[in-house]
Amino acid sequence: MSDSLEGRTALVTGGSRGIGAAVCRALAEAGAAVAVNCRERIGQAEQLADEISKRGGRAIAVAADVSRREAVATVIDRVTTGLGPVDILVNNAGIAITRGIDDLTEDDFDRTILINLKSAFLCTQAVLPAMRARKWGRIVNISSGAARGAGAIGPHYNASKAGMEGLTRGYAARLVKEGITVNAVAPSLIETDMMSGQPQLVSRIPLGRFGTAEEVAKAVMLLVDNAYMTGQTIALSGGMAFN
Repeated sequence: MSDSLEGRTALVTGGSRGIGAAVCRALAEAGAAVAVNCRERIGQAEQLADEISKRGGRAIAVAADVSRREAVATVIDRVTTGLGPVDILVNNAGIAITRGIDDLTEDDFDRTILINLKSAFLCTQAVLPAMRARKWGRIVNISSGAARGAGAIGPHYNASKAGMEGLTRGYAARLVKEGITVNAVAPSLIETDMMSGQPQLVSRIPLGRFGTAEEVAKAVMLLVDNAYMTGQTIALSGGMAFN
């Protein structure tokens, strides 16, 4: 284990699998104590926390729906008590309901905005007091190429991710003098459960393959390690261009 983040505590929402799990492992490898949040897959979250602990790190699993304010408050209390105040927040929780514009319902839209965007707002607001008190914080939002391109999931998903990048810039501008950076990582077509069964999409990627969750985690770590970079979005697209 490295010690570059020794003494820091990280909260990763939607951290039990895929990109979230890769980010949890990378943060733990760098020495941070890690809270693995999930909504339903508590078994997977506990397994990951146990894996990190066996490698000499500190980790806990925290099940909660972070799109609800009361649940977020409970998460922050549990993480603070179990590991310490949150220094690093990675807003990764999200859903992807694939819909055509004729099939898209109001409920689909509301759920997507609630889980993908409002959760990031609630978690950010909840961690800010402790970050401000210590004049140090790193917030990384997991966006998507769909924030700027057409994407394959639907306009509701585009809107949620574009909103997340707006949130990123808005917080970054207002927190920059307090030692807190806010950035985003926008992956496209990463090899996760979301992409399973869609090998035809590889043909859209100039590099010729899906990205990996570990590659996304490396981009997150770059932002966590950089005190000067804020308000930015790093795109991981394998060479795909967005107009």
